[in-house]
Amino acid sequence: MNAHPSRTRLRSVLTTLAVASTLALAAAAGCDSRQEPDLPSVQEKLRETHIYGQSKLRIGVATNEPMMGELQNGVHVGFDVEIARYIAASLGYEGDQRLEFVPVSTEDRIPALQGGTVDLVVSSFSITEERKKLVSFAGPYFVTTQEVMVPIRLKDRIRTIEDLRDPAFKICTSGGSTTEAELEKHQVRALVVKDVGDCVAGIRAGRYDAVSSDEAILAGFLARFPTEFQIVDMPFGTSELLGVGVPIGDPALRDLVAYFLDKSYRQGRDGQASPWQTAYNRTLGPWLPTEKRQPQPLDVPKLVDFDDKAPRR
Repeated sequence: MNAHPSRTRLRSVLTTLAVASTLALAAAAGCDSRQEPDLPSVQEKLRETHIYGQSKLRIGVATNEPMMGELQNGVHVGFDVEIARYIAASLGYEGDQRLEFVPVSTEDRIPALQGGTVDLVVSSFSITEERKKLVSFAGPYFVTTQEVMVPIRLKDRIRTIEDLRDPAFKICTSGGSTTEAELEKHQVRALVVKDVGDCVAGIRAGRYDAVSSDEAILAGFLARFPTEFQIVDMPFGTSELLGVGVPIGDPALRDLVAYFLDKSYRQGRDGQASPWQTAYNRTLGPWLPTEKRQPQPLDVPKLVDFDDKAPRR
């Protein structure tokens, strides 16, 4: 008479265990479905870019901006050039055999990217909303301000934005630059030439009286002609965020450049020697009035680096 109740209790226990097991499996499956997918690797992202499989990486740089982008005895040098070399090496294009520098003027940077003449542009390229409609940017990798450089003979006569408006003075700037638009906003009539170097040559020849551009570019020319010029700090009220120009149709390449700029930023933040700081110390550092640190790049994707994919031993 006791057997039947025992069998009933056994079936009840087994049923309870089966239900519990089913719920546990369902919960485990639910947890698995909520797990984040594996992050894409740098190599996987590289396969999505237009440069994948190219034998050379073409980067547009300036050739007549001292300490930023300059050609000296057939060799490209300067802060922008150092940043370009770091990015190229990070993308797998290390060494002169795999990297081609293409000279671009200020007004040629966007057409060069749109026309496929270059893969990237690293040339004092300020990030603006208008430009972002035409090309993509990774960065910023440098923050600077707009300033004015005058010859020593006029250092006491050109001190303010109001002085720049004086029709007696001929103010020069480069075409297609953010400085051109900023001067116009302040009702300063400027003579527009191809590059800042043309402005400096014109001042030395007596054709112009002042040049306006970003502080980093002007610092290079001040370093070249330290006894001839002086930089005048004027309250234009804008900061120039320099970024790496990327074709607008290649978001994967933009993401990779942003990722590697951020990698350098993180190294510097953690107290390590960063490629950015090394480039700055070699070029602009001694000539800018205040010490600078690499700004944090924006819109950086989460990726797995080459090194993180290597097998652990």
